[in-house]
Amino acid sequence: MATLQTIRSKGPLLVIVIGLALFAFIAGDAWKILQPHQGKQDVGEVNGKELSAQDFQKMVDEYSEVIKMTNGLNSLTDEQLTNIKDQVWQSYVNNQLIAAEAEKLGLTVTDAEIKAIIDQGTHPLLMQTPFRNPQTGAFDKDMLKKFLVDYANLNNSQMPAQYVEYYQKMGNLWNFIEKTLRESTLAEKYQNLISKSLISNPVSAEDAFKGRTEQSDLLVAGVPYTAISDSTIQVSDAEVKDLYNQKKEQFKQLVETRDIRYIDIKVVPSDADRKAVQEEVTEYSNQLANTTADYAAFVRTTGSAVSYSDVPVSKNVLPSDVAARLDSTAINEIYGPYYNQADDSYNAFKIIAKVTAPDSIQFRQIQVYAEDEAKTKTLADSIYTALKDGADFAELAKKYGQTGEATWVSARSWEGAELDAENSKFINALIDQPVKDITNLQIGQANLILQVMDKKANQNKYKVAIVKRPVEFSKETYNDAYNKFSQFVAQNTTIADMEKNAEENGYSLIPRTDFSSTEHYVGGVKSTREALKWVFAAKPGEVSPLYECGENDHLMVVALDKIHQAGYRDINSVADMLRTEIRRDKKAEQLMTQMKGFNSLAQVKAMNGAVSDTVKHVTFSAPAYISVARASEPVIGAYAAKTAVNQVSAPIKGNAGVYMIQVLQKDKTSETYDAKKEETTLSNMAARMSSQFINDLYQRANVVDERYLFF
Repeated sequence: MATLQTIRSKGPLLVIVIGLALFAFIAGDAWKILQPHQGKQDVGEVNGKELSAQDFQKMVDEYSEVIKMTNGLNSLTDEQLTNIKDQVWQSYVNNQLIAAEAEKLGLTVTDAEIKAIIDQGTHPLLMQTPFRNPQTGAFDKDMLKKFLVDYANLNNSQMPAQYVEYYQKMGNLWNFIEKTLRESTLAEKYQNLISKSLISNPVSAEDAFKGRTEQSDLLVAGVPYTAISDSTIQVSDAEVKDLYNQKKEQFKQLVETRDIRYIDIKVVPSDADRKAVQEEVTEYSNQLANTTADYAAFVRTTGSAVSYSDVPVSKNVLPSDVAARLDSTAINEIYGPYYNQADDSYNAFKIIAKVTAPDSIQFRQIQVYAEDEAKTKTLADSIYTALKDGADFAELAKKYGQTGEATWVSARSWEGAELDAENSKFINALIDQPVKDITNLQIGQANLILQVMDKKANQNKYKVAIVKRPVEFSKETYNDAYNKFSQFVAQNTTIADMEKNAEENGYSLIPRTDFSSTEHYVGGVKSTREALKWVFAAKPGEVSPLYECGENDHLMVVALDKIHQAGYRDINSVADMLRTEIRRDKKAEQLMTQMKGFNSLAQVKAMNGAVSDTVKHVTFSAPAYISVARASEPVIGAYAAKTAVNQVSAPIKGNAGVYMIQVLQKDKTSETYDAKKEETTLSNMAARMSSQFINDLYQRANVVDERYLFF
């Protein structure tokens, strides 16, 4: 009662407190809503349609599985994953751009069209699937149909988990192929619509033929622009501004870029680190000599960069320095320790066995799995006995929900891969088992009834225990480099300080202009995503904190110089280029004025800084290369085509100088004019040019790419 009375007496205060708390809660949520990009989970946007990080990751995962499956890979490297992310993004953007245009035009791809493509079986995408005839290598639609029926009737509870997983992966692969077929067909339709509107005509065809086959031999004389000193040519700011306005569209950039400067320190091993690795490998080589079993465990304890494989492998999958020494090493002999400069490592190895083994094996199997180990063994023994007594392998396989079809497997699928004991046991069984024999092999919780049908390409293979220790820096070496660099970063907090003091501290301040977030790495160094995010959040003049990056072997600091927003580049960023062009044009005007009235090349040759040359086989369609000016000059081909033999041209303004030419002779190649062929060539050229339509669509779509915030 006392407690209730206390609450009643404090009632008004509690109402105020609770009210304030609710206001704070609501206001806090409102503030989150009002804050720009707060909790943002979108990697990009196309035509106003946002793509979430989750959906993008799903697409990346989907394509990654396709790449692994079609290339026989168990995992992907960082570079491969980065490549896949770029491909997925580019594909998504292109598909969105084309889909938007196709919808306006009423372009669609029907199920009937997809079926027709599959029935025809010649589309390049179909050749990336496993549904190919083993004899011809061609896409087999019947294999696909059989798989789709089996997949639709898949009973997860009755089939082994490995088979279920395989069917699901194959099903996902086909779904991806079918979706991509639909997208690529729509893109082809849209591009054909554009390219078919670009046609040739007989006049253009004849001009193109003449431009390619009519050629001239010339005498050329001219004065390079370099003959006139830049200091004699004045360029005003007004002239730069006028040229900028004329060429403004050329300075339009679609994405924001930034000018940065950075210091990248790669930590390297010290002499003491090298000596320590050498001593360790020497000790391991002594231990290897006395090791006679469980080589995998021993090699693992050495920290070797090469795992031990209990399966014999070809020489070409071993490190090249080891492979080169195999033939000069006896079985059970220790080679090493030795230093290999190519990968900066100390090494020792021991050949355990040398055998003759096939490079391709054809086999078939029945996987047996029951409720427990005892029942699995009983069932496997029963199947094995039946087969030994003459039962049909394929019929028995079908009885247990499997195909029993023979499959070829290449040694490439396991050589060089890290294999556990069970996989090694399986592969050794394939290698050692005689053709046509049947084996009952226990693998994990299951049994495999295995029959080898054929073997091909026998060659020498080896079991080798390798101790390969790359020379790596020690923790002490890394700490020394870190402490020194962190002190430098702490003492140099401005770009000016870094520029002034970097060199005397043994560092290089590297400039990088127009850095884009799509480059993924700062300075080409891995694991610099945090530095990349800093660059695109910083303000000009700021210096970043110290980043540990690379493969834990790089230290980096970044400074932001300038921001180039998407849109038109400001005049100051292109002023130097414009001044150079204006200066060149003024030099050209000055030289052409001096050449006015000239009617011979001798007059040109008499000018200060003049050069001359003979140029042969100049055509209208191919730019002439003037070696004395070290420049390609397309305009000379045009003048040569219109200048008569023995005539001298008017002054010609070129890329590298002003020239006059005299045509010595003209002739034609032996090619015969074929109007239809020429028109087809021009139409094909137009079709190739039409593929650039995607750039125009991109510019209008307000594409936003913020993947760097997430990946």
